[in-house]
Amino acid sequence: MALVPFASPISLPKYLHEDQNDVSQEYRHLMSSLPRDKGWVLKHLFNYQGFWHTTRQVQGVLACQKLFEAQDTDLFLVTTPKSGTTWLKAMAFTIVNRDRYPCIHHHPLLSSNPHDLVPFLELKLYVDNNVPDFTNLVSPRLFSTHMPYISLPDSIKKLECKIVYLCRNPRDTLISLWHFSNKLRPKSIGNISLEEAFERFCKGLSLYGPFWDHVLEYWKQSLEKPERVLFLKYEEIKAEPKVHLNRLAEFLGYPFSLEEEKLGVVDEILNLCSFDSLSNLEVNRMGKLSTGEDNKAFFRKGEVGDSGNYLTPMMIQHLDVITENKFIGSGLEF
Repeated sequence: MALVPFASPISLPKYLHEDQNDVSQEYRHLMSSLPRDKGWVLKHLFNYQGFWHTTRQVQGVLACQKLFEAQDTDLFLVTTPKSGTTWLKAMAFTIVNRDRYPCIHHHPLLSSNPHDLVPFLELKLYVDNNVPDFTNLVSPRLFSTHMPYISLPDSIKKLECKIVYLCRNPRDTLISLWHFSNKLRPKSIGNISLEEAFERFCKGLSLYGPFWDHVLEYWKQSLEKPERVLFLKYEEIKAEPKVHLNRLAEFLGYPFSLEEEKLGVVDEILNLCSFDSLSNLEVNRMGKLSTGEDNKAFFRKGEVGDSGNYLTPMMIQHLDVITENKFIGSGLEF
């Protein structure tokens, strides 16, 4: 018996909605003109400004570009999908808010998922074409996004806002994205194979892909404006977490004092934000985001080099050649 592609729209979590009738009339005409291709989780991805998005993501990006007004003191966490976003949010939130929440034992991270504490612009705040109410947000406002640099609202680029960009080796990014996509896909359509995911990733056909173009945009910005854009690599943070937590705190404008270092505040934050700590919290084992994703879907292994357990030597070589060619002359290496 043939499988039903999707459940009825009423029963689907928000992240699985892709009917263009759900998109506001204002953006529907534009979306109908965008290039489209096969998606990893949903039926389609749409290409907007050179990068691939789901239906709801396109609306979120467009609404954010039109409606969001940045402030000079805003802080933005930008990542490629599956490159350590949850970890970065936890660390940045804890750094910036450590005067408000000095007690680790009663910290918001113990009862809230990092994605709820640091909301995505295009995936949460603007995804339904709403105008968010920011009146209760304290300064500095802390936001996150997967948007490529070209798609950021103009106000972010024009003001003195700080951007922290985190990326990850493309091999591990691919494998993490593949696992994540299969967790989110409706069971009725089965899994996407590693071979298909690999082929599509290499062609740049992935969420917010092409991966290499996304990374290069922010790499170049970090070279041109190092006071405004901090470029971080997941692997380097894993190797020297204390060094890079200090770098992050310094860049955000919340450096650790000598007294805090003596008292072990840095180590406390690293422990609180660690994969083992966050993944074992009840909120991250049992809870869901408002868009329907299980919180546990954002925690798998958090390891460096896990792609070696899945990719064949030929796949690794192919991916490495693409990366080398894409980054040639940029000074960026993985």
